[in-house]
Amino acid sequence: MTVNMTKGQAISLQKNDGGSLTAVRMGLGWQAAPRRGLFGSRTREIDLDASAVLFADKQPVDVVFFRHLVSDDGSVRHTGDNLVGGVGQGGDDEAILVDLSRVPVHIDQIVFTVNSFTGQTFQEVQNAFCRLVDETNGEELARYTLAGGGSYTAQLMAKVHRSGTGWTMTALGNPANGRTFQDLMPAILPVL
Repeated sequence: MTVNMTKGQAISLQKNDGGSLTAVRMGLGWQAAPRRGLFGSRTREIDLDASAVLFADKQPVDVVFFRHLVSDDGSVRHTGDNLVGGVGQGGDDEAILVDLSRVPVHIDQIVFTVNSFTGQTFQEVQNAFCRLVDETNGEELARYTLAGGGSYTAQLMAKVHRSGTGWTMTALGNPANGRTFQDLMPAILPVL
C-alpha cells in the first residue's frame, strides 16, 4: 500500500514482515504545464534532472546524475537522462536505483534532488512527483507530489538515511535554485 507523504514526513523502510528492503527505486515524473498563447494552449519541453548525492558524516562523497550514472561503489545507479518528461504518462521519467544492501557502511544519507538544467522554473511544470518503489517486487511504497508552481528551478525531493540497522525515507520538498546538483549544495547541507 502506498503512503502519500507530506513535506517533512518520514517512513521506515522496513518490510511488513519485519525484514529490511534491499533495493529501492526513487522515480521522478513530470509534465510540462500548458501555457496559453495567442493561438491557444501549448507546452514547452522541460528538462528536469534527478540526482542522488551520497553523504558520509555530512560530507558529500559521491553523486549519481545524468553525467555519472553509477556511484563509484556500484550501489546507486541512474537509469538515464530524460530531456522532455511526460513520456511515462504518470510513470517514471527518470529513476535512480539504490541497492541498500550494497551501500557502504560509511554512507549514512542519500539526498535526492531535481533541478531544471535549462533553467526553467517549476511554474512551467505540472504533475511532478517522486516515488519510492520496492525494486524486488515493483510495489510502490511512498509517493511525494512536488507541490507546484514556484519561481524556483530545483527542489530537494527526499532523503534516505540510516536509522539503526535499517533505513528511513524523509520527504523534503524544499524549493531551491540551481541548474545542477553542485548549485544545490548550500540548500542540501541544512537538511542533513
